[in-house]
This record gives sequence, C-alpha cells and structure tokens, in this order.
Amino acid sequence: MPRAEERTSLRSGTITERFQPGLISIVLIVLVLLQSVAAVAWGNEGHTAVNRVAAEKIPATMPRFLRRAVGEIAYLGPEPDRWRSSTEFALKNSQEPDHFIDLERVSWLDPFPPGRYEFYRKLYEKRASTPITEHPDDYLPEHVGLQPYITMEIYGRLKVGFREYRQRRAAHQPTHAVEQAVIFYAAWLGHYVADGAQPLHTTIQYNGWVGPNPNGYTTAHAIHAQFESAYVAANITSRDFVGLVKTPERIDDPFAGYIAYLRQSNSLVENVYQLEKAGGFTGKGTPAAFDFTTHRLAAGSQMLLDLWYTAWLESAIPVPERPPVAPPAAK
Repeated sequence: MPRAEERTSLRSGTITERFQPGLISIVLIVLVLLQSVAAVAWGNEGHTAVNRVAAEKIPATMPRFLRRAVGEIAYLGPEPDRWRSSTEFALKNSQEPDHFIDLERVSWLDPFPPGRYEFYRKLYEKRASTPITEHPDDYLPEHVGLQPYITMEIYGRLKVGFREYRQRRAAHQPTHAVEQAVIFYAAWLGHYVADGAQPLHTTIQYNGWVGPNPNGYTTAHAIHAQFESAYVAANITSRDFVGLVKTPERIDDPFAGYIAYLRQSNSLVENVYQLEKAGGFTGKGTPAAFDFTTHRLAAGSQMLLDLWYTAWLESAIPVPERPPVAPPAAK
C-alpha cells in the first residue's frame, strides 16, 4: 500500500515515476515534468471550466452580483489546489483528504453520518475491530478521504452568506463585503464538486489498477494525470460541454444528493480504465473519450449549479430562534 503522502500526491495527478526518454517523445517528457510539479485534479483548465459553465448558467432569480462574477468564480475554481505546496506544510497536510473519498473502503457504511466527526468515529471503530493482517490503517480518515464533508461544510458557509446578504438588503445595509464572501464560497465549493465528478477521486483505483485485474487495465501510476490534466488541457474547453448543463433544480436533501452523485461517479471507474486501454486519452484521444469526459465535466457543473440554487432558496428560510437561557437556580 502506498504511504499516505504518496496517495495524496497522486490524487492531484502527480507522477512520481522516472520516464525513459527513449520510449516517449520530447514533448511528452516536458509535459510530464511539468505535471510532476504542478498537476492538479481536473487541471487548472478543467476546474476553471466547470466553475465558468456553472456561473454562466446562474438564473435571473439569483442575485445579480453573483451572475456578474463569472470571471472571479472561474479563476477561483482551482484555488484549493494552490494550497498544496510543501512550503505551506500545515495547509497542505490538513486538506489533502478533502479532494477524494475511497467509496470501496466504506461500502459497509450506509447511510453516511452527516458530520465529519461522526464519520471519524465510525472509521476508528471499524479500524479497531479490523485484524492487523487485514490492513486496519485503510480505515484512517486520511486514507479513506473526506470529500463529501468538506463539500457540505462549504455549502453551509454559502447558505449562511446568502442569508446574511438577504438580511442586509432587507435592512438597507451595505452588502459589498458579504457579496465578496459569497462569491468566494461559491467558487470554493466548485472545486470539490468538480473533484467528485472525476471517477478516480472516488476509488481505491485512483492511479493504476490494484488487486485482481482480469481485464488487463493499466497498473502504471500515470492514468490519473493523463486523464484529468493532460487530456483535458489539450482537448476540451468550456464550450464543449456548456450545452449539456441545464436549468438548476432544487435538491431536497443536499447531503444525500451529493452522496448519490459520488456513487454515480464511482460507478464509472472502469469506464476510465477501458478508455485508457483503448488509447482514448492519448494525444487527441477518441470520440468516446471526448464524450465521456465532457459529460463528467458537465455533471460537475450541473451539481454545482444545483447546490448554488438550493443554497439560495434555503437561505430564505428563517433560522429558528434559540430558546432563552434559563437563569441559574438560586441556592
């Protein structure tokens, strides 16, 4: 099993193996070297495009300031991957598991608990009951991943920001500061939602097939970056999938809806490996790879747009007042 730091670097598409120059072109060598330093999930291009498409689809019923912030929202799409430099160790270390979740490791857990600390507790209970011969450390939170929890936490921040915006407008107070906060939350949310649309961010098969391999899928630690960074950057722009994203819909239960979204993404893991095996992500790729990838990017934009829309609608619901605190009993 890879060490935790190796796993998280591979999640971002980093390639750690040495390449033999005689086997590949000089252009590919340069590309790989660049990726080994700075490759990120979906790449800058993919994350920017997912956020841009969602922002361009914001309906007129949502705040005008958000509809006018397409450029800022698009730029901030890759932001959490800018927090992954070893020069800021505490920042990098604390948020690496936020970018993925290995759903195979938690197939026994249904439903997911709604909070991250309840999730930690379930994982540590599972770890404590797992024999040492069966890799109990597979159930450490940093090995399983925390993707749905960071996503819902940012969603909550966005909803609170929208609520504050509504209240300040109703009170005829300045809204510029809260508008800036909402734009950041909306864009920040987009990063993790886009990560969830990438099937390799939901699986133990994140960068080369492990375990029984009857179909002969690649075991080289290169598929992750090849698919989400190199292929996307070279072949796909936001124009290629903007038409696949529809009018937003309210999500009745955002957490349950997001878990279902991750499970759907996980169900497509083998599709990624099949496409790679057929040369789908090499150079210009194949029509099947293009169709698959544009639909995954569109799925990210659609879920993001639906979450923004849901947060906006839910922010109109009054927060229950806290019951008054009873005075201490007289002695």
